[in-house]
Amino acid sequence: MLFVVFNRCFVRGDSNGVLSCLERERLEEELTEARSRGRNLSRLRNLMPFERAALEGREQAAQMRLTDHDAEHGCQR
Repeated sequence: MLFVVFNRCFVRGDSNGVLSCLERERLEEELTEARSRGRNLSRLRNLMPFERAALEGREQAAQMRLTDHDAEHGCQR
């Protein structure tokens, strides 16, 4: 596996020549985790309004970090 810097992002290249930004992967995982957590908790029980707001805030913050990263580095998929 090859690591290079592209547009100020560490990217990983695989044998197919596909480049992947490591920070973007991490941010995508963070967003997926926030969405899954909210979805799974709401399936288990009725959430209190403050719990729902906290989960939505966490998801929005993760989405904003991903959007900011894309805007700053231009490494969208």
